[in-house]
Amino acid sequence: MPSIIQLSAPAKLTRNLSVVGIRGDGYHLIRSEMVSLDLADELYIFPEEDAAFELSDETAWLNAGKAVTPPIPIDGDNLVQKALALVGVRAGVKLIKRIPPGAGLGGGSSDAAAVLRWAGYLDLKSAAALGADVPFCIRGGRASVGGIGEEVNDLSYEELSFVIITPMLHVSTVAVYRAYDEIRRQKGSLESFVPAESESVNDLEEAALSVEPRLIFWRDFLRGIASENPRLAGSGSSWFFEIPKHKAERLAKEIAEAVLESDLTAMVKKAGAIKPLL
Repeated sequence: MPSIIQLSAPAKLTRNLSVVGIRGDGYHLIRSEMVSLDLADELYIFPEEDAAFELSDETAWLNAGKAVTPPIPIDGDNLVQKALALVGVRAGVKLIKRIPPGAGLGGGSSDAAAVLRWAGYLDLKSAAALGADVPFCIRGGRASVGGIGEEVNDLSYEELSFVIITPMLHVSTVAVYRAYDEIRRQKGSLESFVPAESESVNDLEEAALSVEPRLIFWRDFLRGIASENPRLAGSGSSWFFEIPKHKAERLAKEIAEAVLESDLTAMVKKAGAIKPLL
């Protein structure tokens, strides 16, 4: 067995998301489209060493303001450690973090998925126990995702490009789903689910804005720069524009400059879709 194994863990972007039901155990059923990006964490696995965990945080991107990201657990709560435990492997790990945590870009899920993919563990239903995004991150590419995340159906590759803006706000996915349920109760529609027809709809956006109202400021701020509404990535906190590749670099630069001039804090990144990992 090699002494050092290098793994790539690409970010995922949720292009759209509909909540289509709730299971008896309270988990929400979704219908979504996700894509893998050319932004990736990097893992080094040391199979012959003790189960130590080393973290190197490199999530500055275009350094728009002073980036302060949420803490990443380096103990048994880390998804990489949980993935190693699932496949029955003890190993040292060095994680180079380029996907900002708490951004809705599946960084931790992709790190775990990279370990499972390396170990040949492709049981998507079991992998979902680690996190709803883990099954998609194992396969990667572009896919429709259903159930609680364990149903992954490949879609044809498209050369998509995005500009992603991540304010330094941590939005709890659990809190967003709770807010979503409360909003539906207030509207008297808890028992009826109507899947969105638009490819750009995100059913969680209203709930995310209620959980973290500062996201409203960022939506309006970005709309003022791009002259169109940004889209929320999953439950947030990242906003994104889907934009032709030849325009993405200019828009990313304009947004980064506007963030700095306004004395705000965010990370800005242009990214492209990549092909499936399996």
